Amino acid sequence: MKKKPFITLEQARQISAQIPTPFHVYDEAGIRANARELKEAFSWNKGYREYFAVKATPNPYILKILKEEGCGCDCASYTELLMSEAVGITGHDVMFSSNVTPELDMRKAYDMGVYINLDDATYVEFLEQIADRGMPETVCLRYNPGGSFCLGNTIMDMPRDAKYGMTEDQMAGAINRLQQLGVKHFGIHAFLASNTTTNEYYPELASQLFHLAVRLHNATGAHISFINLSGGIGVDYRPEQPRCDIRVIGEGVRTRYEQILTPAGMDDIAIFTELGRYMLAPYGHLVSTVLHQKHIYREYVGLDACAANLMRPAMYGAYHYITVLGKEDAILDHVYDVTGGLCENNDKFAVQRSLPQIDVGDIVVIHDTGAHGFSMGYNYNGKLRSAEVLLKEDGSFQLIRRAETPKDYFATFDCTEFTFGE
Repeated sequence: MKKKPFITLEQARQISAQIPTPFHVYDEAGIRANARELKEAFSWNKGYREYFAVKATPNPYILKILKEEGCGCDCASYTELLMSEAVGITGHDVMFSSNVTPELDMRKAYDMGVYINLDDATYVEFLEQIADRGMPETVCLRYNPGGSFCLGNTIMDMPRDAKYGMTEDQMAGAINRLQQLGVKHFGIHAFLASNTTTNEYYPELASQLFHLAVRLHNATGAHISFINLSGGIGVDYRPEQPRCDIRVIGEGVRTRYEQILTPAGMDDIAIFTELGRYMLAPYGHLVSTVLHQKHIYREYVGLDACAANLMRPAMYGAYHYITVLGKEDAILDHVYDVTGGLCENNDKFAVQRSLPQIDVGDIVVIHDTGAHGFSMGYNYNGKLRSAEVLLKEDGSFQLIRRAETPKDYFATFDCTEFTFGE
């Protein structure tokens, strides 16, 4: 099975004539279509809202596209809040979910009037100290059920090992104290598994949170206004993997909603999501040029991109499909390690991968880099972060982040003692 890139060799050459490789490119048409499909899948819930996880692809041009499609922002830091604000996304269009939160970050979230999601019961006092104009009317609490999260007999993840969230008893105590401080409405949030490729994850998570909402309402009398299912819906990085069906997922959540919340008289609860990978990963490519070949105990292909541009394979051993543009239909009769130029042996985009014959100068596309691709970049070995490009709906392209230069790299040496050449 093969994956088809959304960019052609001709388009890659047109872009690289102005913006040298490597660069990340994003498919505007695909992003918009996917956002609309998600919204339709949850249209049964009148309060539904997607809060895009900014950490996945922190670029204001991307946020602007998603804003136009009705999405808000999920922010976890001061700078993410600033980016959201710059795009005009503020107030309850933003969910602030952070942990080990600095005072600067919490104050900014409070001043913007965003939904604040408290990661720990001690943050109630922290928020009270910050809230010099009174407590927010609505506050969200993050839940950690402990133990393991299972689907059937399969363990999906281990919440007991996660640093996030609070216990149910802590949530109840926090709600009681927040009500004393004047908070009127509450949200519930949880993230229990990452990159799931099953349609059952969200419905099962929803079931747990819906039951929790009923118990907390009964215990405290609090009005639960929304339940945030967070992220966790994955993508088919491997071509043989099935793609999650968001319509099936949305219907599964609806069924649990009507089984659990409606009979409890809690059918005014809005459903929120905070998807990042699902929203952007398939609609981004890392485009790179082959610089070298090496023939020793294995066959190596060296790219002008490296783990500084996409660290997931080096960090996690993650799989990303690779297409050699112009050779999409060629026989996969060669086996290569596809590498970058870092002084690290794990700087490999693929290990012993079957590919067509690759020549120096070929342009390759590394798939599914639209989320947690550029955003996880770094400057080890003095490598510079690449440009980001938007492939627009009409087929034209736009530079949405220029590549770093040596001047950028040296800029934080705030002194005059040294002079750096270009």
